[in-house]
Amino acid sequence: MWLTYSVLAAFSFGLRGILYHYTSQKPLNRNLLLCGTFTMGAVISIVCALLYSSHWSTAALVGIQMGLFSFGANASMFKGFAVGKASLVAILTALPSIVVVVVAFAIWNERLHAMQLIAFAIIVGGILLVRYSNDISLRNLQGAQWGLLAMLLFAGNDLTGKWSTLLEAELFPTLFYMFVTGASCFGVWWLRDRQREQGSLARDGEEVAVVAAASEMKGEAWSPRRTFLVGMAVGITNVVGMMFIVTAFDLGKAGLVSAVTALNVLIVLLYTRLVVKEVFSRTKLIGIVLAFAGIVLMRLFGA
Repeated sequence: MWLTYSVLAAFSFGLRGILYHYTSQKPLNRNLLLCGTFTMGAVISIVCALLYSSHWSTAALVGIQMGLFSFGANASMFKGFAVGKASLVAILTALPSIVVVVVAFAIWNERLHAMQLIAFAIIVGGILLVRYSNDISLRNLQGAQWGLLAMLLFAGNDLTGKWSTLLEAELFPTLFYMFVTGASCFGVWWLRDRQREQGSLARDGEEVAVVAAASEMKGEAWSPRRTFLVGMAVGITNVVGMMFIVTAFDLGKAGLVSAVTALNVLIVLLYTRLVVKEVFSRTKLIGIVLAFAGIVLMRLFGA
């Protein structure tokens, strides 16, 4: 069942990726969008916790650590995209499962038998080929530090999710703490940026303020309310994905779950092919075939 839950998590996170791709083309504040995303996760988590009469133990507080890792990972990833080479950052953020496998072995002695290791390598290799870009070279590594930090923090989030199951923390209280922490961090960041923008407008005079107001009236920028509500809609896919992946961590090995869930990129690729009409290169096609082959092997030999 861990494989089923992992695939469902990948599908949910793939839908989230599609919505992120769509909103990235819109004139909105990403911090406020993510604040809305995490807020919806907190709302759904606490409603589910109340409906299922979940036990609020101290172990569930590990969700705070998950929230901090998730916030830091997303912030680092977007920073890398902003200042560096997107293809390099994308490759690095595809590698958390390798870190998860190594750390899970070192801490919890989670061992993979030979066929699991082969399937894991095929899946990771497929993901890397999907995200590979020919314009990467040793002299062209802008944003590598941010991509590396994002990779480590995403791995930390996965490992903490696994840890929460070992602590027998209940799912919904843990996710509530995670999403509240993330929403608070992104909300504070948005408020800080907003105060800076307002201060800049006040210093630059009335002319800048008039131009900004006119731009907003023309619909060139989404209002904070609209951005936050759209973020909440995106948050539905995020919280469902987290429910699936934490359940998968409870049933399976952390490294394998992390690798299978990383296949959410294939869902985004399907969207870009069918909707955006992006043409796949031979490298991407080979990567997709390898990733699916790895899933088949994982299904046959994942026990």
